[in-house]
Amino acid sequence: MQKKLSRVIATTLLLGLSACSLLPEKTDETKNWPVTKLYAEAREEMAGGHYEAAIKLFERLETNYPFGNYAAQAQMEIAYAYYKSQDQAQALAAVERFIKLHPNHPNVDYMYYLRGLINFNDQIGFLSFVYEQDPTERDPKATREAFAAFKALVDKFPDSIYAADAIARMKYLINAMAQYEVHVANYYHDRGAYLASLNRAMAAVADYQDAPAREEALFLMMRNYDKLGMPQLRDDTRRIFERNYPTSKYLDPNSGEKAWWKFWAKSSRPAR
Repeated sequence: MQKKLSRVIATTLLLGLSACSLLPEKTDETKNWPVTKLYAEAREEMAGGHYEAAIKLFERLETNYPFGNYAAQAQMEIAYAYYKSQDQAQALAAVERFIKLHPNHPNVDYMYYLRGLINFNDQIGFLSFVYEQDPTERDPKATREAFAAFKALVDKFPDSIYAADAIARMKYLINAMAQYEVHVANYYHDRGAYLASLNRAMAAVADYQDAPAREEALFLMMRNYDKLGMPQLRDDTRRIFERNYPTSKYLDPNSGEKAWWKFWAKSSRPAR
């Protein structure tokens, strides 16, 4: 019985191997394509939003034609395709690879800009505005990284065509970092940790003097001084507050005002 079973298994394996040998071998139709055709096909896939297919074609181009302008352009396109497909880790890796390989490339400033955009979009979230979520309530790590990336672009390439937009986004990110401090200060205040709240509000006032969040931070300082039984400091802060923000919504809670961070929802992002 055991011998019969062994023969059946052996026969099955042989038949399986024979069947495999009869199947036609898969061929890579792109193997002998000229570089211009590879690039054109990859760009067509990109235009159609088929980013995974585009990435494969650009990678094939780089493998088949590793030298010259097309290879460098393919590397840039790969980074952009990963960015468009919302694969942040792969997009950043592709950007860093390009910058390392081509530090003097005429378009390397775009890669610095793209690095900022990748982190910027992670910070605001692709669905933030759909759900009316204030992005400053999230972990500020991506905010700091986006700011650092845009700052690197502006410092290294002040005349870049992307510099103006990078500066605008840096201002937004400064506001976001300031507002994050205010969120933390509010969190502590609501839980009765008035000294901790005061410290975070004071940090926001000192570190982000031009940010819109400074208004709320000053108001929080007043409230915390009041809770801590420091009427003189409370009144001094109130005078500063009223001098700087005489029509503040915090003095008139019924005024109603659109959150500062929502402006980006309607602004068009610059083209690549």
